Amino acid sequence: MLGLRNTSRLTRPTLRLHPAQVILAGFLAAIVVGTGLLMLPMAKSGPGGAPLIDALFTAVSSVCVTGLVVVDTPTYWTGFGEAVILVLIQVGGFGVMTLASVIGLAVIRRMSLRSKLTTSVEVKSAGLEDIGVLLLGVVRVSFVIEAAVMLLLTARFWLGYGRPLPEAAWLGLFHAVSSFNNAGFALFSDNIVSYATDPFICLPLCAATIIGGLGFPVINQLRKHAHNPLRWTMNTRLVLWGTVTLLTLGTLYITVLEWSNPQTLGPLDWPSKILVGFFQSVQTRTSGFNSVDIGQLDGATLLGMDILMFIGGGPAGTAGGIKITTFAVLFFIILAEVRGEAVVNVFGKRLSRAVHRQAIAVALLSVAVVVAATAGIILMTDYDLGPSLFEAISAFATVGLSTGITPHLPIGGQLILIALMIVGRLGPTTFATALALRERQLSYQLPKERPIIG
Repeated sequence: MLGLRNTSRLTRPTLRLHPAQVILAGFLAAIVVGTGLLMLPMAKSGPGGAPLIDALFTAVSSVCVTGLVVVDTPTYWTGFGEAVILVLIQVGGFGVMTLASVIGLAVIRRMSLRSKLTTSVEVKSAGLEDIGVLLLGVVRVSFVIEAAVMLLLTARFWLGYGRPLPEAAWLGLFHAVSSFNNAGFALFSDNIVSYATDPFICLPLCAATIIGGLGFPVINQLRKHAHNPLRWTMNTRLVLWGTVTLLTLGTLYITVLEWSNPQTLGPLDWPSKILVGFFQSVQTRTSGFNSVDIGQLDGATLLGMDILMFIGGGPAGTAGGIKITTFAVLFFIILAEVRGEAVVNVFGKRLSRAVHRQAIAVALLSVAVVVAATAGIILMTDYDLGPSLFEAISAFATVGLSTGITPHLPIGGQLILIALMIVGRLGPTTFATALALRERQLSYQLPKERPIIG
């Protein structure tokens, strides 16, 4: 009998979480900790601590590197509160499990197989052999870029605007981390509007945003093979071509449509108009700084920015959206169908059917999530489709640009945006996988039949 009891204990199944579930749990844990810290009286200016909804929304926006706010960051939070936000942005930009793995590497000099599996899911790594090297590369690249941008911004705030050096250094550090991690949090009540025509502020922010939005796999490959494009992967080619194309088209679109708008670009000279147009095009790539009042933009401009925000940046980085690669795959699928080609070829390589399905699934799930959230906001408020859709896409794509309605939404509307930020940061397929009770492996295939399409 004793032997039977021991056998039953040995064969008892143990609970094994899917890597996506571990990632979700890590993000939720960071949000809970961040919310608790922001509710402390020492984090809020004035008497008492922050209400739960304000602290929760800010923590989610920080960890999900979004930048949407319900309170004015520089006046509502103390220096301690701003520091908490900064740490949450850095944690969210790295990825919770990625950061945990880096700390583990630093302490015990090795990673378990399960840690490698979880981290590879979060950073979208194709293999496990070099995951430790990849993580250390992510840390080095992040700190080097943030340090460089911090020095440039610090020098400008100190020498150009007469800020005391400690204050200039804090402003430089905060905005460097916020821009590289595509967060969009600013320590000015008007965000970057007061510095809209200053290229020494706007261009470093743009550079950090673009580099962070490329994704860590692209950054690492460029670091190793920048002068040998033949060794670039399809992912790198798609991200680079897509980034250049979208930035160019976005700059032209925003600048032309807002050229004569008296509330935005109208009063500026032509070099400043181009700078502001370029800056806002970059920020739709999921960073979320604004150098003009977004609420004063033309409706057509907002619609174009909706599209740019929804596409987002490169995968496995700090950007959000459905990602450039997903959009590019859908484009080439349509192109192949129009041409009547049986396969989809991109840059001399053939795309597998699995990639087709993944791209279509991500796009359709993302559209469904955004539409449902937009409908919920409209039903809860008196806002019409334009600002409601813009706010929903901004939250889902972890951008942070706002027409100004987020602080005025009811709690239910703010909870919708919170859910959108979490789903958008993890990705709809990763989030759905995390919620699944179990994986299904079918041992059979049904007969084929083709419906009429179109």
